[in-house]
Amino acid sequence: MSGPDRSRSTECDVVVVGSGPGGATAADVLAIAGWNVVVLEKGRNLLIDTDPPYAPRARFANDEIKNLFRHYYGPDPLLEPKTFRRNASDGARLFSGEVNTMPSMVGGAGPHADAKLPRFREIDFRLRSEMGPVDGADVEDWPVDYADLEAWYARAERDIGTAGDHNANPYAAWRSGPYPMPPGPDMYGAVLSSEAAARHGFHPYRAPSGVNSVPYGGRPACNNCGFCMMGCPIHAKGDPIAMLQRALLTGRCEIRSECVVTEIVTDPLRRKALGVRYLDADGRACELSAGHVVVAGGAFETPRLMLRSGDIATGGLGNSSGLLGRFLMFHFQTYAIGTFPFRLHGHRGRAVTHLMDDLMVPSASDLEAARSVDLPWFRGGVVEHGAAAGPIQEAIHYPSGDPHTALMADSPMRDRAWVFTVQGEDLPQWANTVDLDPAVRDVHGLAAGRVTYEPHRHEIEAARHWAPKLEAVLREMGAVHTFWTTSPSAGVGSFAERTPPVERYAPTSRHWMGTCRMGDDPRTSVVDRHGRFHDLDNVICADSSVFTTSAGYNPTLTLVALAARAASAMAGLPVTVPVPVPVPAPSA
Repeated sequence: MSGPDRSRSTECDVVVVGSGPGGATAADVLAIAGWNVVVLEKGRNLLIDTDPPYAPRARFANDEIKNLFRHYYGPDPLLEPKTFRRNASDGARLFSGEVNTMPSMVGGAGPHADAKLPRFREIDFRLRSEMGPVDGADVEDWPVDYADLEAWYARAERDIGTAGDHNANPYAAWRSGPYPMPPGPDMYGAVLSSEAAARHGFHPYRAPSGVNSVPYGGRPACNNCGFCMMGCPIHAKGDPIAMLQRALLTGRCEIRSECVVTEIVTDPLRRKALGVRYLDADGRACELSAGHVVVAGGAFETPRLMLRSGDIATGGLGNSSGLLGRFLMFHFQTYAIGTFPFRLHGHRGRAVTHLMDDLMVPSASDLEAARSVDLPWFRGGVVEHGAAAGPIQEAIHYPSGDPHTALMADSPMRDRAWVFTVQGEDLPQWANTVDLDPAVRDVHGLAAGRVTYEPHRHEIEAARHWAPKLEAVLREMGAVHTFWTTSPSAGVGSFAERTPPVERYAPTSRHWMGTCRMGDDPRTSVVDRHGRFHDLDNVICADSSVFTTSAGYNPTLTLVALAARAASAMAGLPVTVPVPVPVPAPSA
C-alpha cells in the first residue's frame, strides 16, 4: 500500500517550510486539525519513510567521519556557505564557509541534538522587568509568560517523549505534572561531578531528556551507545520523528525533501501570502499555492528567505519594523575542562545525564561581582555535565607515530576528560544580524546569508566569573589539570590566543535564536505573540527566530511549545488550553 500521491499537487491548505522541531510540530498540529499539509525541506530524507507505515529509516550510524567531517547531514559549506563578520568595520565579510552550521535534512537539527529538553523559568520571559536594562543590549520582556506556555511545555514533553525527574531541580518553574518517562541511567562521570558540585554548593539534577528511558511511542528505549549527536540508529530520540510520523499517519501530510524554497509569493494589497516558489530535487522551478504558510527554517534560514522574498528595496517580506534579521543570538558557551588520573568512560551512555541551574540564579555575591565590572547584573546558563571528544575527534589532535598509539591507549582527551559546558545567556543586540551577502552566492544561485555578530561584554564577564568556580569543582572531582575556554573565544580563557580565526569570532553552539523578534507592537517586533507576522495575516514563524531573549537554556522545548501554540492559533484552536493529542502508547 502506498500513501497519498500528492507529489505533483500544486496546492494545499498550508505549506510548511522546514521540517525541524518547529516545522514538524506545526505540521503535526495542522494535519491532526484536518488541514492538508505539504512540508518542503531543502535537505535529504535520512529520517523516515514517506509511505505507510512511515517507518523510521536505518540511515544513521555511530560514524564520526561521515557525520562530522563529510557533511552527511548537510549542508556542505562549500556549496551552501555562510559569511561572517564581527561588525561593519570588517567590510563585507571576514570569511566565508562554515559558520555554526546546523544540519540540513528531514528533521532539521533535531536528529543531531543530544536531546536535552529543559524548560525556561518564569524570569526568562520577563528579564527586563525582573533584572533591568543593560547598556548596549536590547533586553525586553516577551509578550507571553511562563503561565501562558506551561500547558504547551507539558504537551511538548508528551509529544516528543521526555524522560526526567520532575522533583529533582530546586530552581525549576512550577509544572502541572511529571515527565512521561522516568530518567535513564546516570553516566559514571556525571555521578562523580554531581557529588563534587554539591560539595561546592551547587544543585545538580538529572537532565530532562528527549531520549526514551523505556519504550515509548512505538520506539525502543535508549541502549546508551554514546553517540547521541549523530542521529540515533534505533530512533530512541523522539525529536522530531515523533511529530513527523504522527502528521504522516493522518494521511493529510506530505514531505518533499531536497526542495529549496526560493521565495514566498504574496499579494501585498491583501497582506496575504499566496504560496511559495521552490526548486525541486531535480532543480526544476515549481510553485505551490497555499492558503497559509508556516516558515520554520530556523533563525538563519527564516530571515534569509524573508529577506529575499517581496521587495528587496523595502527590506524584504514582513519587515515594516526594519527589524527582520536583527537581535541574532547564540549561546555564549563556556567550557571548563579537566583531565583525570582515572577513566571516566564519558563517551558511553547518553551524552548528558546531569545539569545544574545555579548560574541562572545569581547570588548576592555574583551580582556584586557583576557590579564590580560595571554591569548591573549577569547570568550564566545551564551547566551540562558531560564528556569531551569521541575517538576520531581525539585522534586528530595527537601526534603521529608511536606517541599516537600510546596517547590513544591512555586517552587523556576522551576517557580521562570531563567537561562542564555552560549554555551562557547571550544578550540581544540590534547590530547582531542575519542579512544577505552582497556578493557570495550558494550552489542554487541564491544570496548567501551573512552573520554579523559580536558578544556583549555581559557574556564575557559572566564567563570570567563562573569558569574558575567550575574548574574548582573539577579539581574537587579529582582532576590533575584544568583549563577553560569559550565559544567564540572572544579573547578570554586559557587558550584564547591559540584558537583558529573562525572559532575566535564565530560561535559553535549550534543554537540560533532571534531575527524575527516576537512582540505586541509592530513597530518594535516582527511577529506577534502567536508567531504571526505583523505584515502578513496568513504566515506564521514556527522556530526559534521568534525568541525575544535567549535565556540560558537549550531552546528546543521552548520553540516546540511556541510552534504548537502558533499552529493552533492559525487553525483556530484554543491557545489557553491545548487540544489534547493522545499520548503514544509504549511499545510492547
